[in-house]
Amino acid sequence: MTTNPPYVAGHSLLAGRTAVITAAAGAGIGGATARRFLEEGARIVIGDAHERRLGESAAALAEEFGADSVAALPCDVTDQEQVDALFAFTAERHGGLDIVVNNAGLGGTADLVDMTDDQWAKVLDVTLNGTFRCTRTALRHFKDRGAGGIVVNNASVIGWRAQRGQAHYAAAKAGVMALTRCAALEAADFGVRVNAVAPSLAMHPHLVKVTTPELLARLTESEAFGRYAEPWEIANVIVFLASGYSSYMTGETVSVSSQRA
Repeated sequence: MTTNPPYVAGHSLLAGRTAVITAAAGAGIGGATARRFLEEGARIVIGDAHERRLGESAAALAEEFGADSVAALPCDVTDQEQVDALFAFTAERHGGLDIVVNNAGLGGTADLVDMTDDQWAKVLDVTLNGTFRCTRTALRHFKDRGAGGIVVNNASVIGWRAQRGQAHYAAAKAGVMALTRCAALEAADFGVRVNAVAPSLAMHPHLVKVTTPELLARLTESEAFGRYAEPWEIANVIVFLASGYSSYMTGETVSVSSQRA
């Protein structure tokens, strides 16, 4: 097992930009992305369905980076009215927005023979339909503003690879990849880029709650580095896709993985 790499300092890659980040409360990829964006000079508005955690996360970030740089609004991405409210709040607070990170997703484990319609529908509604709702709202805003914009979606290597008990999650993440490609073609007409990241194994507290120790050990063993990714390592690639360094990329899904198979 290799040791974790040193944390990468910010380089003002997103200075002066305004970003919306969904599912950004807590210690997962969304929370890490919020912090990385602030370290890169962005203003952020974070949304999450968990109102208490969202408030705590926003307060902690505001104390560290300044109240002018951090705002939050509860947002359940399965509710279009809440999605609209998040974007409207951001536009009113900052006069518009430049970047949208669609991080919201829901997992779970169930073999198909035992999976209920509700289990299937809930994962698809949060993970795929939620990304659709937010992407549609973002593109409408960017098109009306006429000044470009960037969307980064959170997919998963499971969208490419099979894993037992993950049919609903795999289908949703494969859908996010296809949505990213199609949205990118349409959005290019008005100067907007749409890309995605596909992490393999990034550790966070929620994953521990919904995954068995045996499965986590097996997944970790399949990583070439012999360890899981830190959420900030995924966030670094999201920063890249949100920055000018990826100016010629659109419709791409970038694997953030060291999986051997």
